[in-house]
Amino acid sequence: MKRLVTSLISVSALALNATAFANESVMKGSQDPKQWVIQAGTYDNQRYSKLDQINETNVGKMAPAWSFSTGVLRGHEGSPLVVGDIMYVHTPFPNIVYALDLNDEGKIIWKYEPKQDANVVPVMCCDTVNRGLAYANGKIFLHQADTTVVALDAKTGKVTWSVVNGDPKKGETNTATVLPVKDKLLVGISGGEFGVQCHITAYDIESGKKVWRAYSTGPDDQILFDPEKTTSLGKPVGKDSSLKTWQGDQWKTGGGCTWGWYSYDPNLNLVYYGSGNPSTWNPKQRPGDNKWSMTLFARDPDTGVAKWVYQMTPHDEWDYDGVNEVPLVDQKIDGKDRKLLVHFDRNGFGYTLDRTNGELLVAEKYDPAVNWASKVDMDRSSPTYGRPLVVAKYSTEHNGEDENSQGICPAALGSKDEQPAAFSPKTGLFYVPTNHVCMDYEPFRVSYTPGQPYVGATLAMYPAPGGANMGNFIAWDATKGKIVWSDPEQFSVWSGALATAGDIVFYGTLEGYLKAVDAKTGKLLYKYKTPSGIIGNVMTYQHKGKQYVAVLSGVGGWAGIGLAAGLADPHAGLGAVGGYAALSNYTALGGTLTVFALPD
Repeated sequence: MKRLVTSLISVSALALNATAFANESVMKGSQDPKQWVIQAGTYDNQRYSKLDQINETNVGKMAPAWSFSTGVLRGHEGSPLVVGDIMYVHTPFPNIVYALDLNDEGKIIWKYEPKQDANVVPVMCCDTVNRGLAYANGKIFLHQADTTVVALDAKTGKVTWSVVNGDPKKGETNTATVLPVKDKLLVGISGGEFGVQCHITAYDIESGKKVWRAYSTGPDDQILFDPEKTTSLGKPVGKDSSLKTWQGDQWKTGGGCTWGWYSYDPNLNLVYYGSGNPSTWNPKQRPGDNKWSMTLFARDPDTGVAKWVYQMTPHDEWDYDGVNEVPLVDQKIDGKDRKLLVHFDRNGFGYTLDRTNGELLVAEKYDPAVNWASKVDMDRSSPTYGRPLVVAKYSTEHNGEDENSQGICPAALGSKDEQPAAFSPKTGLFYVPTNHVCMDYEPFRVSYTPGQPYVGATLAMYPAPGGANMGNFIAWDATKGKIVWSDPEQFSVWSGALATAGDIVFYGTLEGYLKAVDAKTGKLLYKYKTPSGIIGNVMTYQHKGKQYVAVLSGVGGWAGIGLAAGLADPHAGLGAVGGYAALSNYTALGGTLTVFALPD
């Protein structure tokens, strides 16, 4: 018993010590519901607020309190930050940052406008979006479109350091946010449509010095794998696990980009994220599983070494990037308490894994239209355990180059793209913005040239069978893999969700509505049409005792690329222009922050 008590004390001390290792400024700020210091609100990516002044009984009285024009058009993704009495607002390219004084009617305290080469814009795949800023240690961090990472003094806007993370001339750009973890800043890269060998990089928060870089594809020393200790579905990955799944040196242009969201568990000291599509989109040109594209990673933030990986879509044939967010929750499954990771993949399956070891627990379709695979094999004794069972009719490789595979659901933009879900610990449910869209897909042979598109497919997108709606906002039980309720939307729901202790969930629509629904039933409680379509993520904060809800509107992103870039060819925008042509009947370009509150 004495040994047991000593052991328990040691385990508790380790847990407390691990928590202390997390970046203290982020931990302190994210535990204060009055503030919003990183894009997900908290390290666990739940996008949940404990504020409840605005609740299901009074949200119907909510109204705009103030607004702010960013001065920039095209797609506004991400959300503002609130640190103390200052709000930080970002824009798409040219990636302006504003610091607004909440004590003085949103007066601009400082403005940072980087000077970037406009030639980076044509290299950005799917609009000039940026998914936002992060705060830590008195600094505001921005990853610009041209891959320059900058640390700005939060009070003055002065650049304290900057570092270049990639080369746009090779197709490397950035659309993602960053994540401060301990004494490091974690940064991803875009460029899967240009044949980039993608990576995640850790920079020292105080100096900007590169600490480590982990690629998604390549030899073990580049992807930072320990062949005997890094596992996949409970088994060591073995030596050269990535190289063995690519033909020749194709891994060097293999994609696997890291432009999504990052989560962190301070107690386990693990960072979680997903990697994107393999290059090219023509599967005939890259035989094999193409590891580790389309993969969930759990990495040690100190060293970058991967603890476990799980590839969701081996040998991707549909551009089902695996970069979507990975919320961390603790829930019971089959009566057993588990530390879970939940992921709504572009491929249409909602995954629940044990985040301590990568054990696959649930994999179910979260849109009934999904047809490219019949299911994910959950038989642990099967040689295809953990793999999707592909339906030959919808295989773009099976049908061959220059053949049009029709009726594939979901479309390449997935049953959900980067628009993040929210989780409420009060209901135990996830609230997921989804796309209800299908496609035709015709691959063709393409040659690699640095800095030039390396796509190799032509797409057409359209609503899923039935045709009444292109999106749904759903509540999902991740322990059972079941939809609890579903609210249909005319267009894809391309906005990030917010759940609150007031038993309401907020999200935006492509037409421009901010909506609030009952967390238990999905009943619509409030809506207000903002100046432009919403692809930003809803956030909330409290100032001088009053709760506010804020969202960026500015139509764009992949779904809105036709409007954002003035495109008319239905096959342009990688197929999205034709699919969302009707959107121009409901909204126009804009760039506005709208802040809501209850009347005094």
